[in-house]
Amino acid sequence: MTQARESNNDPGQNNNHNDHHGEVEMLRVVACIDGSRAAPAVCDYAAWASKHMETPITLLHVLDEERYPTEPDLAGNIGLGSREQLMDELAELDRKRSKLALEHGHHMLDEAEDRMKRLGLEDIIKRQRHGDLTESLVALENQTRLLVMGLHGESSSDRDVHVGSQLETVIRSVHRPILLVPDEYQQPKSAMLAFDGSATAFKGVELLAGSPVLKGMPIHLVMVGADTNDRWEQLRKAEKMLGDLDAEITLAIRAGDVEPTLHAYQEEHDIDILVMGAYGHSRIRQFLIGSTTTTMLKTARKPLVILR
Repeated sequence: MTQARESNNDPGQNNNHNDHHGEVEMLRVVACIDGSRAAPAVCDYAAWASKHMETPITLLHVLDEERYPTEPDLAGNIGLGSREQLMDELAELDRKRSKLALEHGHHMLDEAEDRMKRLGLEDIIKRQRHGDLTESLVALENQTRLLVMGLHGESSSDRDVHVGSQLETVIRSVHRPILLVPDEYQQPKSAMLAFDGSATAFKGVELLAGSPVLKGMPIHLVMVGADTNDRWEQLRKAEKMLGDLDAEITLAIRAGDVEPTLHAYQEEHDIDILVMGAYGHSRIRQFLIGSTTTTMLKTARKPLVILR
């Protein structure tokens, strides 16, 4: 297992290194910055969330230890045609590559900070880690109110737009709300919560009720399944729980398969954010954490909030 190493890219912020010292820090919106096309939108959505939630920002760049090792180990490559000098040169090239990648990460963080400041934000911390993305995010959980990431990874292109390769692992591992964003920013004005009536679904509603991220925003509570009195009762109970958000709440039940039904409802009502939870072993959980995860994330054209 790789041990993530952290560097402080903002010398003026000395509280960057309190991860393991037991000090309580203010919860922050953590924006995950990389070289993907979604990076500007990640900044803009994180800035929106920061203002809406009145929560400061952490800009995070994680350099993958496997792709950019600080000390390459080529011992296992000794074989036919090996020459010690060539192996040393390859190792030196790897070290230079890692150094350049770290420098590039610093520049990305600086540009992201400048973008945030132009949007009116001031309380910004920059962090760079060399290690595993999921481990780095888990290590920051106790300081995270909301995690913001791009839907598409650095290697996506117009011909091959695919979900970030580590995204599903992050969703399974990080127990904080995650805002997954497309490549273009559009200010969110409405949201819908995919709801299935289970005990964990109500925990998701409780989490949403206690978070300012959707405060004052019209919210649709949508169930996929049979139209029954029990389901309407569950929806009304959830609606009551969201009373403190001072939001206009719309309740709906739709029949059909989860993925196309939710997307169709979202399109029909022009809803900006789809909110989902990892709900037990329900149909929605299978939809979120299962074989259709990649399909759902790949087809998303608007932001998704994953509640954990």
